[in-house]
Amino acid sequence: MVSPKVWFITGVSSGLGRAIAEAALSAGHVVVGTLRKADQFAAFEALAPGRAHALALDVTDAAAVGPAVEAAVRLAGGLDVVVNNAGYGLVGAVEELTEAEAAREMDTNFFGVFRVVKAAIPHLKARGGGAIINIGSVAGARGFPGMGLYCASKFAVAGLSQALAKELAPFGIRVTVVEPGGFRTNFGAASMAWAQAPLPDYAAMTARLRDSMERPVVPAPNDPARGAAVVLALAAMENPPVHLALGADGRKYIRDAIHARLADYDLHVDLVESAAYPV
Repeated sequence: MVSPKVWFITGVSSGLGRAIAEAALSAGHVVVGTLRKADQFAAFEALAPGRAHALALDVTDAAAVGPAVEAAVRLAGGLDVVVNNAGYGLVGAVEELTEAEAAREMDTNFFGVFRVVKAAIPHLKARGGGAIINIGSVAGARGFPGMGLYCASKFAVAGLSQALAKELAPFGIRVTVVEPGGFRTNFGAASMAWAQAPLPDYAAMTARLRDSMERPVVPAPNDPARGAAVVLALAAMENPPVHLALGADGRKYIRDAIHARLADYDLHVDLVESAAYPV
């Protein structure tokens, strides 16, 4: 039997974050989940009284993240697994977005992860190890038109995770970025923001994106509960991968993106290598 672990999960109000929290609780673990609305606390804690703990946290509040992690450790008596799930999508061509919109996206999706990780590492070290699981996206491997800032934030999470995995391995802390494909969650609705000053040049692209998210012709192929089960299995691995695609569609998107990138690097090889000093 697996001994209970203490999980800290950001963004457990709905979607994949909620599914991961429910799976961890069903497996007998203790979960401290962060929410932004106090009226959601009771429902979350009712999932497993005494083992489900709700904390108020907006990961963009730099001064609040450290105290929230400290509070989680006090509530649960330690920390074993950190899941950085909080985030949202932003639709808008790069030309359409204001710097404030771009900064908010990066502040939530990237710097929120950075803040939580930085606050959690000392507690994981004190525990003798643990797992950090950052929820990325297929958009962290492939640029999607109309979602440039979202892609940038997830590319940044992937890069951070790669470096962290090497930095923290000597301390027994395992790091993985999970890159989901399409899941049947509210990501395309409540978890999506749209450019506030759209330009006519991109109206058709934006309309296609809105239709695909709000009125999909084919439902997303992946089940959040089954995805959560994968994350639980990942957290228990002694030697997890640094990257884990979630869903067959996610794996295909990422592999196709990597192959296209490699093909680019194989173009103009003579020109590329001409940068070297003459022998």
